[in-house]
Amino acid sequence: MDNNEKSLRGTLGEDITALYIERSGFSIAARNYHSRYGEIDIIAVNSEFIIFAEVKTRNEHSLERPAVAVTLAKQRKIIKTALIFLAEHEYDLQPRFDVSEVTLDGRTNALIDLNYIKNAFDAEGYYGTF
Repeated sequence: MDNNEKSLRGTLGEDITALYIERSGFSIAARNYHSRYGEIDIIAVNSEFIIFAEVKTRNEHSLERPAVAVTLAKQRKIIKTALIFLAEHEYDLQPRFDVSEVTLDGRTNALIDLNYIKNAFDAEGYYGTF
């Protein structure tokens, strides 16, 4: 798979996840938010939570679950980036770190599965293992 295909697949996974999040009652506040530490794919809010969602998209032949790529180092970068976002924006909401696993058909990019993991990790030192 070349970089264009990988980029397309990643964007498709983010689009699918954003739609899922919106249908769950959230509004998208930002997509692909960058800081010096990295990027958060989707930031969304409702009346209670601000969620920072990392999206991992793979094809059905992948040997590992997509969330395995959200390593401890990646989690720390997401947390640091979330803190910068919160310093720049006024939200009095409970933060939550979610991971979305999107599995697509390797040939058609049709959705096979979406596994949305709420509270996949937190900023207090608990890091989920996938």
